[in-house]
Amino acid sequence: MIDPSIKHDLREIASKLTNLRGSLDLGLKQEMIANFEEKMSAPDFWDDNERAQGVIAEMNAVKSSVDKYEGLQQEYDDASMMAELADEEGDESLFDEIAESVKSLKKKLEDFELDLLLNQPYDKLNAILELHPGAGGTESQDWGQMLLRMYTRWAEKRGFKVEVMDYLPGDEAGIKSVTLLIKGFNAYGYLKTEKGVHRLVRISPFDSSGRRHTSFVSCDVVPEITEDAEVEIRTEDLKIDTYRASGAGGQHINTTDSAVRITHLPTGIVVTCQNERSQIKNREQAMTMLRSKLYERKIEEQQKELDEIRGEQSDIAWGSQIRSYVFHPYSMVKDHRTSVETGNVGAVMDGDLDPFIDGYLRSQIKVDTE
Repeated sequence: MIDPSIKHDLREIASKLTNLRGSLDLGLKQEMIANFEEKMSAPDFWDDNERAQGVIAEMNAVKSSVDKYEGLQQEYDDASMMAELADEEGDESLFDEIAESVKSLKKKLEDFELDLLLNQPYDKLNAILELHPGAGGTESQDWGQMLLRMYTRWAEKRGFKVEVMDYLPGDEAGIKSVTLLIKGFNAYGYLKTEKGVHRLVRISPFDSSGRRHTSFVSCDVVPEITEDAEVEIRTEDLKIDTYRASGAGGQHINTTDSAVRITHLPTGIVVTCQNERSQIKNREQAMTMLRSKLYERKIEEQQKELDEIRGEQSDIAWGSQIRSYVFHPYSMVKDHRTSVETGNVGAVMDGDLDPFIDGYLRSQIKVDTE
C-alpha cells in the first residue's frame, strides 16, 4: 500500500491547483496572449525596439504562467494516476518513483506560487540596487564588496543581466558605494525584499589582533521607472555636474569628463552614473535613476499618510537591520523580519537568497489578508 503521506501530499497539491486555476483566470490570460500577438504582427511593431522588447517580455511572462500551470496540472494527473494504479495492483516497484515525482511537483508548485506573489504594479520592472557601507572604514567597505558579489551571483543564477551604473572603490579594499541596474522580469519584485540594513559579525581579516567586528551596509532598491511615470522633474530644480570617472572601465577612465552627478535641489537626492563612455548616455541613465528615486519617495509619502491614518508606525532608521550574517563564533544567516535562517553561510554569500525572498513575500501576503 502506498505511503499515506504521499496521498496527503497529492490531495494538498490538487487543492492548491484548483485554487490557482481560479486566481489565474486562464481565459483572460489567453485573451491577453492573443492581444499581444496582434500587437506583434503590426507593421510598425519594431519601430520602437525598446517598447517592442517590453511587449515581448510581458507576453512571455503571461504565456509562461499559463504554460507552467498546465504543466503542473499534467504532472499532477500523471502522478495521481500512477499512484492509483500502484495502490490497486500493489506494485511496490513504483512507490519510490511516485514519491520522487510528488516531491518534485511540490517544489515546482512552491516556486510557481512565489512567482504569482509578485503582483504589485512595479514588481515586473528592472531594479536599481544601491549599497552604502556604514561607519567602520575598510571592514564595512569590504562587507559592501561581499554583498555586491552576493547580489551579482543571485542575479546571474536567475538569468538576469547586471550593469554597474556607479562604483566608488574603498581606500584599501571593498567599496564606498555601488549602484547596480539589474535587468530581468520581476527583478524589482524579488529585490524589494532586500531593502534595509545588512549586519555582519566576523573576525576581521584587517584586524591584526584577531578581534570580532560588527559591520553594517545599507541596501536600497527602487524600480527602474520609465519616462511615462507620473513624476514631475523641472529643469530649474536640477544641478548637473560632470567629472572624470573612477574605478574599472578601460582607457577612457580619467581622460574625459564623462561621469554625471545630478542633484535634485528640492529633495536633496543625488544620483551619479559613470557606466557609459558617453556623457549623454550617463546623463540619461542618471535621469532614470532620479526619476525612480522620486517615484519611490512619492509612494513612501503616500504610505506614510496611510500609516498615520491607521495609527501605524514604521521604523526606517539606520539601526533597523533586516538580516544578520554571523561568521563567528558560529555560522548563521537570519532574517529578523521572518525568522528564516540557515547555517550555510557560504551558500548565501554565493547568491542563495531565495529562501529569504520567499519567506518575506509570503509573510507580506499573510499580513495583507489578515
